[in-house]
Amino acid sequence: MSWSKLAVFAGGVLFGTAGIKALGSKDAKKAYTHVTAAALRAKDCVMDATTKVREGAEDVYEDAKRINAGRAAAEDAAVIEDQV
Repeated sequence: MSWSKLAVFAGGVLFGTAGIKALGSKDAKKAYTHVTAAALRAKDCVMDATTKVREGAEDVYEDAKRINAGRAAAEDAAVIEDQV
C-alpha cells in the first residue's frame, strides 16, 4: 500500500470525524431549528394560498353550474314554446 493512499484515507477519516462533530454541535442544531421553523412557515403560507385557490375554484364551479342550469331551463322553455 502506498503512503499517499494511506495519507488520503487518514485525511478522510479526520475530515469525517470533524464533520460529525461540527454537525452535532450546539450551533448546528440551532441552525437546523431555524431552518425547520422557516420551512414550517413556508408550508403554512403555501397551504393558505392553496385553500384560497380551492375556494375560488369552488365558487367558479357553482356559478358555472347555475349558468348551465339556467340555459337548460331556457332551452326547455324554447322547445316547449316551439311545439305549441
